[in-house]
Amino acid sequence: MKKAFVPKLAFEGIRKNRRMYLPYLLTWILMAAMFYIICYLAQPSVLEAIGRGGSTQVLLQFGTYVVALFAVIFLFYTNSFLLRRRKKEFGLYNILGMDKRGISRVYLWETQLIAVVSLILGLLAGIALSKLAELALSKLISGIATFTFTISWRAVLYTAVLFAGIFVLISASGLVQVRRLSPMQLLRSESYGEKAPKANWVLGLLGVAVLVLAYYFSVTIKNPVSALALFFVAVLLVIAATYLIFIAGSVLLCKILQKRKRYYYKKEHFVSVSSMAYRMKRNGAGLASICILLTMVLVMIASTTCLYFGAEDSLRTQYPNDFIVEAIDNDTGVTVLPENVEVYRAALTKLLTDEGVEAKNNSDYYYFGVAGLLHGTTLQAETSFVDTDTYDALTNVYILPVQDYERMSNKQVTVAPGQALVWGKQTQKLPKELTIGPVHFDLIPTEEAAIISSGSMIQGFANLYLVVDDYDTVTQTIQAYYMEKTGEILEQKWRFAFDTDLSSEEQLALYDKLSQTFIDALAQQNADGFGYRCEALEAQREDFYGTYGGFFFLGILLSMVFLIAAVLIIYYKQISEGYEDQSRFDIMQRVGMTKKDIRKSINSQMLTVFFLPIGMAVLHLVFAFPMLRKLLLLFGLLNTKLLILTTGVSVLICAVFYAIVYRITSNAYYSIVSGAKE
Repeated sequence: MKKAFVPKLAFEGIRKNRRMYLPYLLTWILMAAMFYIICYLAQPSVLEAIGRGGSTQVLLQFGTYVVALFAVIFLFYTNSFLLRRRKKEFGLYNILGMDKRGISRVYLWETQLIAVVSLILGLLAGIALSKLAELALSKLISGIATFTFTISWRAVLYTAVLFAGIFVLISASGLVQVRRLSPMQLLRSESYGEKAPKANWVLGLLGVAVLVLAYYFSVTIKNPVSALALFFVAVLLVIAATYLIFIAGSVLLCKILQKRKRYYYKKEHFVSVSSMAYRMKRNGAGLASICILLTMVLVMIASTTCLYFGAEDSLRTQYPNDFIVEAIDNDTGVTVLPENVEVYRAALTKLLTDEGVEAKNNSDYYYFGVAGLLHGTTLQAETSFVDTDTYDALTNVYILPVQDYERMSNKQVTVAPGQALVWGKQTQKLPKELTIGPVHFDLIPTEEAAIISSGSMIQGFANLYLVVDDYDTVTQTIQAYYMEKTGEILEQKWRFAFDTDLSSEEQLALYDKLSQTFIDALAQQNADGFGYRCEALEAQREDFYGTYGGFFFLGILLSMVFLIAAVLIIYYKQISEGYEDQSRFDIMQRVGMTKKDIRKSINSQMLTVFFLPIGMAVLHLVFAFPMLRKLLLLFGLLNTKLLILTTGVSVLICAVFYAIVYRITSNAYYSIVSGAKE
């Protein structure tokens, strides 16, 4: 055998099967390009140039692992479609005299050609698009746009090693299959073992039961911690249930359609239903894979889009004022001395006056914070451990003096001993009374003083605000109780929060001066145990948008990867089924089936099974919605309407894209079964 014969045969095999190889090659190129891009963006040097790091880098590094793992799984999966088609040709080579060693050499040359071309073009595409991706990331995370073009040789190395390794594994797997099968098995590889499967009721019912269990977890979830703990369990259950239902249910569907004589014995239904019945077990697995990929796309796009466009709401929820400063006098956390507060207040007032800043919506008050497990009307001092069982009972209680409440609400109120005015946030129902250790309150609902800032509270927890008359006695009694039960020192603080009309840059400058003001006040008081905290909304904005923008960018990137996977599965499903059905449609055309009848049959198949994956994916998303809403609470996002909007738009866009893809791929199927030349 001449040396040039095998490479030429391999090249001709790729060229003649370009309908199968071209999408496969494009997929390798796109996967390699995306992996290079995400590796490039995850580098500290790139993120430092943008002006970001921290959480954004962690997210992108996580994305590299996800893309790498998915590339291995998916490329093995798609190669099975390609190899199944090529086995018939390899069997013909074997019958014509080529031994298994020669066939293996042809197969290796084919994989090497694909590997070299796809890796080179993939890296070139990734390098060419990396700057565009960097600018898009910079825009999403509100970073600094840089226009210096660089190539990351580390990302090139990682991409080359990963995809070379995948090619080696795929080649080894293919060689084992080619060498193991006989010539007749290779020739009949596309129809080998093809027989009408039996409807497996046990697997179908098991799939329904597992899916109901997963839906039950999502719908009955009560708090964000439980949602986070059960999220991946629910995902695995949904994946398993989807495969069971599609494999068993699709076979059952075909059996039912075949028993409906008026439906089955029609030209547009007969061929499509009978063809599906023979391969539905394999077809069901493909449809399930499409459904899972579409579900992942919908969940990622809906949640990350909601996070990104709700970033400002989340920021304002956790930082309701432009500036928040807090003071505590000593390391015991028990007392905030009024005389010291006067010094801090005077220092802040002087700073604002010197800077010409008008403070608006001022909050100026003392408060005492206590957390515990609320059982009925009793707050138990058990804060050392919070799990999914105790989370629902966890409640933060903030106690304020009546004098501060009156000053900020501009109204006189009467609070008798043993009573407290109360309002709540993230609480389903306000209790009528409350007991904290030896202290008991009869609670009187009241309106929240609008300028009281909750500031940086953890979202998802219940929060109660109490206004009491004898503030010092109440707080000291509760502190003594907590010391006895938990050994925990609770913090009593003075808070001053305000808004300004300053620009972002001016607010950041004032933020730096606020910190120095507290340091100077600390030196003036000579208080070694003094503690303070300064927060500025603009100082937190960078981290918020870096995190949420990073999530959004990663969601877009991974959604593109999963959509590419779904498109390729759909395409190969149509092409492979087209070659399998070609002989059946050829016979039907000889007995009178027209091209128009073939098109009707294809449309019948589309309406019968093709929209099942997108329908099931939407159903998964609907039942996942309660869990997603709870998870977003962990990010401080309370805007349910925004989540509903992003979910609806995501479903609409995905459905339109899905329909377009099917129309394009069904045309390829039509050209094969109708006898069009390839």
